[in-house]
Amino acid sequence: MLDLFHQNIQNHNILPYQGEAIYYGFAFTNEQADNYFLHLLTEVEWENDQALIFGKHITTKRKVAWYGTKPFQYTYSNIKKTAKPFTDQLLEIKKEIEKITGETYNSCLLNLYHNGSEAMAWHSDNEKQLLKNGAIASLSLGATRSFSFKHKKTNEKVDIILQSGSLLVMKGETQNFWLHRLPPTTKVNTPRINLTFRTIITE
Repeated sequence: MLDLFHQNIQNHNILPYQGEAIYYGFAFTNEQADNYFLHLLTEVEWENDQALIFGKHITTKRKVAWYGTKPFQYTYSNIKKTAKPFTDQLLEIKKEIEKITGETYNSCLLNLYHNGSEAMAWHSDNEKQLLKNGAIASLSLGATRSFSFKHKKTNEKVDIILQSGSLLVMKGETQNFWLHRLPPTTKVNTPRINLTFRTIITE
């Protein structure tokens, strides 16, 4: 388990091979992270996530929101979403993330996990609408949670602790070779907001 909060490591690729998962440390101060968290918690148009799994319609406890520079269509778990216009707050965060990472993003999928029982199963962000091998910047706000990677062939695992204000960027071959997840935990009873800035391609 990598607890990088207590290590002065910046721009560090935590994956051993066939991918880039760059940990940037803290993108925002504690005060900034707290302010963004409270604002997003109350101002974002949250909706329970939907999924079609083996033909069955599932509604998750986790809530999501999808924003973009245009009304991009995004389909995952067999459910299509249309992006809402970026809010001023989200644009402010996006600008800072772009400055830190040197990448550009045109959309953001936000996840709201109310407590540690709400999690995300193993998956890759490889939907056809996403820029191939493009960067996905993941900003954590609120509760501290563990985040895991697993190689698709070797099953080698890499775990990292993500705290409020921390930034992790997946890019390059990561989605081709690695799965990732947010594991459940009984130790967390407070909410976490995860902002994943990404790039949708348009024809």
